[in-house]
Amino acid sequence: MRDIERCRTPALGGHLDVCDSCGHQVPAYNSCRNRHCPKCQALEQDEWLRRRIERILPTHYFHVVFTVPAELRALALYNREIFFDLLFAAASATLLELGRDPRRLGAQLGFTAVLHTWTRDLRFHPHLHCIVTGGGLGREGDRWIPARRRYLFPLKVIAILLRGKVLDGLRRAYDDGTLVLAGPACAHIADASAFAGFLARLRRIEWLPYVKPTFAGPHQVFEYLGRYTHRTGISNRRLLALDEGGVTFATKGGKAVTVAAHEFIRRFLLHVLPAGFVKIRHYGLMASGNATTRLEVARALLRAETPPSCEQPATDPSAPAPDWRERLLRLTGIDLSRCPCCKTGRMVRRALPAETPALHRKDTS
Repeated sequence: MRDIERCRTPALGGHLDVCDSCGHQVPAYNSCRNRHCPKCQALEQDEWLRRRIERILPTHYFHVVFTVPAELRALALYNREIFFDLLFAAASATLLELGRDPRRLGAQLGFTAVLHTWTRDLRFHPHLHCIVTGGGLGREGDRWIPARRRYLFPLKVIAILLRGKVLDGLRRAYDDGTLVLAGPACAHIADASAFAGFLARLRRIEWLPYVKPTFAGPHQVFEYLGRYTHRTGISNRRLLALDEGGVTFATKGGKAVTVAAHEFIRRFLLHVLPAGFVKIRHYGLMASGNATTRLEVARALLRAETPPSCEQPATDPSAPAPDWRERLLRLTGIDLSRCPCCKTGRMVRRALPAETPALHRKDTS
């Protein structure tokens, strides 16, 4: 919260942009770069996607979403890192196992998984978004085995495997004594028999992962993936009003909700991840260990059978990375190099004068 409060304020220092034509001056303060800050994600996201483009394969893709029953959310909230790691492990093992099954595909898939923890009204709801290749590399590594365009695996089979792996993982964590079962939401299942009953009830509940329609090609995958990788619980554009009645923000389908200010902050902080936690992970062909081996074999096989129009555009690896202002212009249409006053001059960066009071005001927060 302190990072977000100080983001782009004098507390973090900055510089002065001066128009070389009319002399107009604009102070520009540094960003906090916190991954939970809604103002600091656009350029980070663009840079991440730029680095990932070489791993996109010229094939169709699926968007698989792994969710868990509402009954597990309280336990997940008290055991964030353990539960999030378990969800990644269970979901990835489910996809890889089904991909290897000769009755299903008999190949190694490639996919990227991204953790989200929120609903549109900022309630706690951990789930994974997975972008999965529409096929995989055969066991012998000599052929690409495509999946059907509109079908990956049976949803019921995905749900059963995911449920079994998550609940087995929770049982092991309980037996190891690593689960925190405290507070009004979890204390009632701390006893061994109560916890066993809790797991038994969850085994009887229908779990509901789902697969979204396939993508037309790697370009669409690339654009779609960007919507999920660096997203925070809420963006600034969804904030509609702040007054004595609370905070009003947009939810879904043109609707909005108003909550007290302290409740809004509480909900926002539900989605702050544990320090150092990796929320974007790559598996199968997309795993780092396969990036220069099996992934490249799959790419070569796909290129041999993919029309040139479907391939991603070639990039020059020796070309310098675009300046952050150029990337911001491309992403938002905002040209920070042009003077907002005279519209013709160029903004030149200078150091803020040492006597600027804002930079030397004592921080009493």
